[in-house]
Amino acid sequence: VLSAIAIVPATPLLVPELAGAAAAELADLATAVLAGAALLPPRWVVIGTADTDDVVGPDGIGSFGGYGADVRVRLSARAAGPTDAVADFPLCALIAGWLRGQVRPEADAQVRVYRGDHDADTALKMGRRLRAEIDRASDPLGVLVVADGANTLTAGAPGAFDPASPDAQRALDDALASGDIAALAGLPEQILGRVAFQVLAGLTEPGPRSAKELYRGAPYGVGYFAGAWQP
Repeated sequence: VLSAIAIVPATPLLVPELAGAAAAELADLATAVLAGAALLPPRWVVIGTADTDDVVGPDGIGSFGGYGADVRVRLSARAAGPTDAVADFPLCALIAGWLRGQVRPEADAQVRVYRGDHDADTALKMGRRLRAEIDRASDPLGVLVVADGANTLTAGAPGAFDPASPDAQRALDDALASGDIAALAGLPEQILGRVAFQVLAGLTEPGPRSAKELYRGAPYGVGYFAGAWQP
């Protein structure tokens, strides 16, 4: 049974050891992200994107070593110990594991990773299939969406500046703040996490009962949103 949904950005800057001097600037974002994740029950299904479709966890451990610090994370309490081999987790799984350790260390998380180039119809169908699977579970399950908006919002952004991006980011933020799944289904390519947000749209048809914005902003030219939905 689907009981709660949290939406967070896919940024390693949430992790203090990686944020460094930026941690103070990102304090409001981190507070919002932790508040959203804390609303989830002890079983999580995580939605994110990467280069290939995959299912990750809940066993094994991952590390943020590729992002500058060997911060170890786990997707369950029974995952391997600190001396065991580190798996090659995608960023969405690393973020989920870090959040789990911060707000609900007893939780089990399974990460559903989707290729970032799926078309909208395919993403919506995958979301519907995932919802049917969740609805067959007897225990409450929470969904954690780990995805960014546009990374082309300023001249100094990782993807440089795209003049179409500010409008696309505003549309994404407004859709997530209001639970507008039709708008999510129509997201443009400028949105990095487009497929994850469209899987969310299919998962929550005909729409969530409520949607709450906890944070929106674009530090460093990348669109970040944190929020909570009630399905």
